[in-house]
Amino acid sequence: MPVLLIADDHPLFREALRGVAVRTFPEVAIHEADHFDDLYELVESYPDADLLLLDLDMPGSKGFSALVHLRALQPQLPVVIVSAHEDPITIRRALDHGASGFIPKSSDAQTLGHALRQILDGFPWAPDVPGAGHGADDDELRIAERLRELTPQQFRVLQMVSSGQLNKQIAYDLNVSEATVKAHMTHILRKLGATNRTQAVLIASKLGIPDKPNGGGLPD
Repeated sequence: MPVLLIADDHPLFREALRGVAVRTFPEVAIHEADHFDDLYELVESYPDADLLLLDLDMPGSKGFSALVHLRALQPQLPVVIVSAHEDPITIRRALDHGASGFIPKSSDAQTLGHALRQILDGFPWAPDVPGAGHGADDDELRIAERLRELTPQQFRVLQMVSSGQLNKQIAYDLNVSEATVKAHMTHILRKLGATNRTQAVLIASKLGIPDKPNGGGLPD
């Protein structure tokens, strides 16, 4: 019985994915998350899952940083990006950062089912799009390599700093002391090769995506 994980904050699209997955694999077990912190718990709870369908714009994390970090933490778990950002460069970047496939949110049910079958059979799947040869450049790949060195808690802190939270707010949300947050930031700066938190945020933003999706279908 395949185990499928879905991480998307859009309830209608999660429902659509569930429907396609059940029709394609009647005995599939599906588990979901709608926030990045819940995604961590989900992946830890089902380390032997067969596939993770990941939205690029999860609350708590945006862009390819979550993909990069999850691939470092759980290299055995195939991750497929499902997104309304459907331009060729975004698709290529996702594959360059270790995604096993890329499914546009504008895909119809038949295409979704075909993609899921192919990926679960061990073959990557992505739409045929013109100009898909250009993806992540060397600088972006180097940043991704540094990001893989962060611990889960350090990654959470970096995401919170990137969203504009102060140390006091981060400490409260994580139920730790401000001194602990500062210690995490020290390690984050060292691992990213940054001199201050602003520079760390700018470095992490290199793994971001355009604000406006180019594809149709449901929103992220």
